[in-house]
Formats: sequence, C-alpha cells, structure tokens
Amino acid sequence: MTLIVERVGITAVASSLPAQEVTTAELQQRVAAASGLPLPPAMMTRATGIERRRIAGPEEYASDLAVTAARRALAAAGLDPLDLDLLVFASATRDMIEPATAHVVQAELGSRAHALDVTNACNSFLNGIDLARAMILAGRAGRALVVTGETPTRAMRPRLDGMVQARSALAGYTFGDAGAAVLLEPVPSGGILDVDSETHSEHWAVGGIFGGGSRHPRGDEHTYFTGDGTRLRGVFEKIGPGLLERVAYRTGFGWDDYAAVLVHQVTMPYLRRFTEIAGVPEDKLVITVPELGNIASATIGVQLDRVQPRLNPGDRVLMVGLGGGVSLMTMVWEVPS
Repeated sequence: MTLIVERVGITAVASSLPAQEVTTAELQQRVAAASGLPLPPAMMTRATGIERRRIAGPEEYASDLAVTAARRALAAAGLDPLDLDLLVFASATRDMIEPATAHVVQAELGSRAHALDVTNACNSFLNGIDLARAMILAGRAGRALVVTGETPTRAMRPRLDGMVQARSALAGYTFGDAGAAVLLEPVPSGGILDVDSETHSEHWAVGGIFGGGSRHPRGDEHTYFTGDGTRLRGVFEKIGPGLLERVAYRTGFGWDDYAAVLVHQVTMPYLRRFTEIAGVPEDKLVITVPELGNIASATIGVQLDRVQPRLNPGDRVLMVGLGGGVSLMTMVWEVPS
C-alpha cells in the first residue's frame, strides 16, 4: 500500500564554511599586483559592499563543503546516511563534468540513496529542494537530503588585461565559497506551502562561466566568470516584483506573515535596490553578503541555517532566489507545529 503524502517540510538544516578568510582589500591588492594596474583604492569594496569572504583551500572541493553540511544536518536529525532514499547535489559548482558530484558526496557519506545532480546557477539549491519535494509527494522517496557545495572563487580572474576587462570581470570578484544541506520529509503540518518560478532565458548570455561544455571544452579564458552585472540587475528588477506580487496574491501572505525573508545576495547595493523595489522590510532579512560575499546557490541555505534557531512552530519563511540564465524562484516554508 502506497502512503499518500500531503505535506513535505524541511526537518533539518546545516551549512559549512571554509576556514580561510580573505578580505576584499587583500583580493584587490593581489589582482592589482598580478595585473600591473593602478586600481583605485577600495574600488572592489565600494562597488560591492563586500568586506570579506571565505575561500576553499587548494585541496578542498565543492563536494567537501557539501559533505560537511550533510553530516551536520543528519546529526541534527539523528539519522544515518543509510536512512536516505534520495540524495540531490544541487549547485552551480561541481567537482567535475562527469560523473555527477552527488556520487562523490554519497561515497563519502556512505549512503545508498538514489543520487543525482541538479544545476541552475544560483537557483540550483532551491530547484533541488523543489525536485526532492516533488519526488516525496509522488511516492518516489520517503526521505531526501539536498546538498550544495559552492566554490565559485575559482572562477575569479587572477589578473586583468585592462580596465575594460575589469568591468566585465567585477561580478566574479563578489564570490565566496560555502556549503549547505537540508533534510526533507513528510510532515503533519506546515512544510513547503508554495513554490513559484519565472524564467527569462533570452538573457542567458548576460553573465556566466562559459567553459567546460561543448561550446568551449578547453581553455582558461572561458573558465572565469564574465558578465554585465548592471544588465543582470536590471532584468531582476524588472521581473522580480511581479513574481512576489503573484505569490502574495496566491497565498494571502504579506510581509508581516513571515518571520524571515531570505534573498539571494550578490552585492549590498544589489540587495538594497531589490528589497527597495520589492518592499521587503529590512528587519526581515538575514544579511550575509558583507562577510561572505556571493556564495551562489548556498546563499539561501546558509541564511536558513542562521535563522533556524530563532524560528518557532508555525513561523513562515519566504525564500527568494535569483539565478543567471535568468530565473527567479520563490518558496514559502512553514515550521511544523
């Protein structure tokens, strides 16, 4: 007899950060010295509002950050890796093109779950949660672990050929590294109440790391992040408020109905502008970008881990993801009563 599941919720959450910390001032000094360019003092800090970020060590991989977060989430839930039916590695970063990094994570954990990767830029983690929830609702899994490990700092250009290139490379200097994990299970109340998304793929070329696939299989030039941050921000500003209005209309929830609003964070000016347009109250935010930088799809997971200890049964959290491609995604989660 198949168990009919009506609600799926997040029952454990964890994150992980590399030990090494690099300030934006140090980063700019390194790039300026390697490039022989007289970069304006504090240029990167002023442009981004990012003071520092964590950077994975030379032998520390995306899977390592995911495994650390996964072990913490399983420990918090009192579960063994063999209790999992589904393991999703959901990240913009991966250890290698093939095989799926989920297998690297699973081998390290000692799980036997169905394992696969999901990737959609900085929305990867939310997409992974949505996929795991759908598989549980469909009866394909009873318990799922969704993990991410992000090491986008390896896509930073070590040197610049000139100030023109500096403008297209600046978005890459916002990055930081991190990992996160969430456990999903059927719950008697609350859970993930609403999911929505909007995709505008005509903007896919605005920014990205274009190497490693069939277009540019080899060559360092395409392994660095390149993009127009101003154009990308303009796209999100144009389409983001409409998505949030749709969620509010469908759920009936206003800002006062949320204990926290978790927003993907690229830079401080970017965050301020988006929340100003969307009308998000600042006291609902969990601001991480000044100390961690843009940690790609791990952003929502790290914020969720930080806010989780102060949440009470019945509290709701709105998650707002922004990803290159471009896509926006929202998820409403309620802590089970």
